[in-house]
Amino acid sequence: MQSYVSISTVLCILGTLLAYMAVRALYLRYKHPLLNIVALGAAAVIIVLVGFDIPYAVYEPASKIMTSFIGPATVALALPLYRYRLVLLRYALAIMGSVCAGAFVAMFSTGLMARVGGLPQEVVISIMPKSVSIPFAIEIAGMYGGIPSLAAAFVVATGTLGSLIGGWTLNLAHVADPFARGLALGTVSHAQGTAAALQEGEEQGAMAGLALILAGIITAALAPFVVWLVLRLPVLG
Repeated sequence: MQSYVSISTVLCILGTLLAYMAVRALYLRYKHPLLNIVALGAAAVIIVLVGFDIPYAVYEPASKIMTSFIGPATVALALPLYRYRLVLLRYALAIMGSVCAGAFVAMFSTGLMARVGGLPQEVVISIMPKSVSIPFAIEIAGMYGGIPSLAAAFVVATGTLGSLIGGWTLNLAHVADPFARGLALGTVSHAQGTAAALQEGEEQGAMAGLALILAGIITAALAPFVVWLVLRLPVLG
């Protein structure tokens, strides 16, 4: 039995890598914003699992092994950050200001819309930290009365949507500066936005990695005030 589990885990990892490499090859060939590597790669894996009636319990060990590399991959973002350290120092105030504004707007606007939509308070709190990475989001949701597992789901949905349409939206807004594009993608769409930014270029990826880290810290710092503000605003209905 142990041998079967090990073989299935290896096959799941190889299948996931194959899906990633196939979608990445398509993206590199056509450079179309809808050819999102993360979203389409995940969709390919899901289609295979459903098509062959493979239960998630079989795929889960492979998932745990692959997600264990998220930490080292995040730390590896320090390399492009170091490479652009002088630029970061020169524009430190603008970077901090933009990430602070993005973190506040992401939390406040989402919480306000959730309240206007009549969602229960625990759901409102769970959706507010949707733009930061999962470790930050589940802690914030848990501390202020939200549901950590639901917060994690909102984070994944936000990252997928942001990585799908984030670059396209920036194109519509005529945002061409690589630093601005990276900061926007990393602030709004955390790790998945950072992956999308890395597809655009090293400068965008470095800025997105910085924004990913700063947005998590700033969102955690702003959470007490923003949660308090959203829950006390009068809402018609």
